[in-house]
Parts: sequence; C-alpha cells; structure tokens
Amino acid sequence: MRIDEILWFDMHKRMDWRSVKFDWNKARAFLVTAEEGSLSAAARALGMAQPTLGRQVDGLEQELGIVLFERVGRGLTLTPSGLELLEHVRDMGEAAGRVSLTALGQSQALEGTICISASETYATVLLPPLVAKLRKMEPGIQVEIVVANHASDLRRREADIAIRNFRPTEPDLIAKKIGDAYAVLYATPEYIAQIGSPTKPHDLRHADFVNMDRSGMMLKGLNTLGLGLTEANFPLLTESYLVMWELVRQGAGIGVLDAHIGDADPAVRRVLPDLEPLVFPIWLVAHRELTTNRRIRMVYDFLAKELRRS
Repeated sequence: MRIDEILWFDMHKRMDWRSVKFDWNKARAFLVTAEEGSLSAAARALGMAQPTLGRQVDGLEQELGIVLFERVGRGLTLTPSGLELLEHVRDMGEAAGRVSLTALGQSQALEGTICISASETYATVLLPPLVAKLRKMEPGIQVEIVVANHASDLRRREADIAIRNFRPTEPDLIAKKIGDAYAVLYATPEYIAQIGSPTKPHDLRHADFVNMDRSGMMLKGLNTLGLGLTEANFPLLTESYLVMWELVRQGAGIGVLDAHIGDADPAVRRVLPDLEPLVFPIWLVAHRELTTNRRIRMVYDFLAKELRRS
C-alpha cells in the first residue's frame, strides 16, 4: 500500500462520523453555563427555561461520561475535565458563529428579524421613533432591541447592529461615525438653588453627583472641566441610565446626560450652562460579513441616515 493510501485510510478511519455522539445544543448549553457561571444566568442569555438548560448540561455529562461542574453556593465551578473541554467547545462555538455569519451574509431576503443593540438612553429615546418609521417602510422586518450598557459582542451574534460611543478595534467589524453626543450637567431648579446657584465649575465642589461607573472614569472626565471633585461627591451609584435620570429628576443630585435628551425634559435644567460639554462620538457598528445581507445593509443605512438627523 502506498503512503498516500495509508494516510487516506488513516484519516477516514479517524473521521468515522458514525462514532461521533455529540450534540451541539448540549455543547452550547455547557459553553454558555461555563461563561455565565450559573444555570440561571445561562438560561437568560439563551432565552430558554433553566430546567431545559440543566437537562442539556446533564445530558452532555452522561454522553461524555465525565462531570463538568461542581456546585459552589448558588453558582457553578468547572471541574478539571470541564476546564479541559471548555477550550475545545469554545472553538466549536466560534466555528458555529462563523458558519452562521457567512450564511446570514448571503441572504438577500428583506423580510426577517434584525437585532439592534443600544444603551438604555438610546434604546429608550432615540430608537423607538426610528423603529416605528422602519416598520411602516418595511413591515416584513421584525426588530429586536437589546438594551445593554456594555458593548454587545457582534462576533458572537449577540446583535446584528450596535450603536456605540466608541470606535471598535476588531478588524472583522465595520463602523461608521454618525455624529457626536454632547453630554452636559443637569439638575432640578430646586437642587441648583439648594447648592447656591453655582456660576463657576469650582462652585460644584460640595454638590452631590449620581455616579454611573465604578472605574472612576466619570470622576476623571468631570475634573477635566475644572470641577475639582472627589469620591465624596458621588454618594449615589447606579449602572442604569434610567435610574440615574430619575434620581436627578427627584432632586437627589446632578447627573450627566446627552444634551439632546436632557434638554427635552422640562423637569430639569442645565447646571452651569456655559460649561464645556463632554463629547462622545456615536458609531454605528456591524460585523463585516453582514454587509452582504440585504436586510441588515438596509437597516444599517437607514439608521445611519436617520440618526444623523436626530
């Protein structure tokens, strides 16, 4: 037997698909559970019932004959066998994502579902009138809005299109800058009077602010404007823009918001109206392979045009 025949025989012997007993749905359940750290969080991420997800993970353990997780309190931790398997299943997930993206990129159908990711403020204020207009234009397009104050992973199909305040660096994403957002300080007239009707940045050194992040970036950003704040100026913390804004509207302190949105609220007014605003770029982002999909290209171009008008 020639060497090429030996190699052919060996390769096909190793690729005997009849002996492969592996369910991708169960592998996906394992992967998401490992990344989320609990069955409940994984079930929410996959949009399925927790008992169903648990049965899939149990089924994978039975098929493979290994224990993948150990319970630690309310969460789960990977066993050594689970850790070893995780790397391979991640590769499978990335491959499945590439197959899905490639197939989706070839679709020329205008009808179907499109998923748009945006922060709470954009999802609440900017997107609804645009989605209503889009639905009148193209009633065959169903729209899912993912509200996320973190960046959705477009490469893993967490969304088709995202509205972000930063330019992506991943080479397989495309992005179009559609403008700048100007964020300014807001408070109720009563709170502004309570802190002495400030006229200069340094007058705010004793004011309360509603903090939106734990990293200190908000503190640093405001101090670039000459406010001279410390951590003591941030007695309130929330990761929700809607909660932050309601705290501001209730007179609990000063908040920072896109001027396009804040100026439209009659319950508040600008603090130090002449203060230089914080500038954030607005980017429309999608996966490069999705640009050949007629539906996603149409919605992407529609959003770019309409957001420039907003």
